[in-house]
Amino acid sequence: MNPAAIVDTLASLTGLPYSKLHATGNDFVMVSAPNGERSLSPAQVAAVCDRHLGIGGDGFIRAVRSEALAATEPTARAAADAGAEWFMDYSNGDGSIAEMCGNGVRAFAHYLLLEGLAQIPAEGLKIGTRGGVKVVTRSGDGYRVDMGPWEFIHPARAEADATDSLVTTAGLDVPRPSLSVSMGNPHTVVALPDAAELASLDLTRLPAVEPLPPHGVNVEYVVPAEPLVVDRVAAIDMRVHERGVGETLSCGTGICAAVVAVRHWAGAAGRDAAAWAVSVPGGVCGVRFSVGADGAEHVFLSGPAVRVATGVIAGA
Repeated sequence: MNPAAIVDTLASLTGLPYSKLHATGNDFVMVSAPNGERSLSPAQVAAVCDRHLGIGGDGFIRAVRSEALAATEPTARAAADAGAEWFMDYSNGDGSIAEMCGNGVRAFAHYLLLEGLAQIPAEGLKIGTRGGVKVVTRSGDGYRVDMGPWEFIHPARAEADATDSLVTTAGLDVPRPSLSVSMGNPHTVVALPDAAELASLDLTRLPAVEPLPPHGVNVEYVVPAEPLVVDRVAAIDMRVHERGVGETLSCGTGICAAVVAVRHWAGAAGRDAAAWAVSVPGGVCGVRFSVGADGAEHVFLSGPAVRVATGVIAGA
């Protein structure tokens, strides 16, 4: 949208109360809509998330009771049936719908607590998302989210070759091999040899992934520590280009996917790690693995969440 259109679109939202939160720099504009009200169009979401003329954010989140969306959103119906009172209705900063956001879930749980809409019991708070129900518990660094099971997007190629795609990136001389992982949303992970190459990436431009998943993909670039594992803790540095946003300071599902890929590449050394520390431009998140009640291996993401502002859109 051009600037005049953004200004006009924001004017249509005059009086809308909001909160601004972030989780390791991944930032979100959130509104409370318990009964499904305050449904914004993609253009309105994009205007709110514009960093120059709007509030600014990587994403927009409505806090809606799952029952209020159950008639029109199958994943909300499933969430309600599973006992998740609240549904994280998430859109990317460009207004497109996304399946999941790991940092968004932590920020969402923090928002629900601050607004008095929910508490976190010892067994965890169930939150509905388009990527399934996620369970949030408290952790030493903020919140811990059971992100559910992971899977390779191209399992046969991943197991045979340890890579399944090629990624062309501005700032790198040649396309690089990569491995694609689903965390309820799609990711493609590229390993780089050192911090200098990680810093050289131009992520203002969209990376080209071949083959490209049908609905696009988030692309993570990682540099494993050397040695990878010290005292059973593995460490990697990461940058990410998110669908519908561009480079962000962090990506929760991307952090999980990056750890899955690096652990796969590292073999026995990766499997020996009891925990992972992933450094992104916005901070550090932790990752662990555990077998869930469904018998599948789940990924657990931990990290902080912060509310930085509350306000009301003034419009013109």
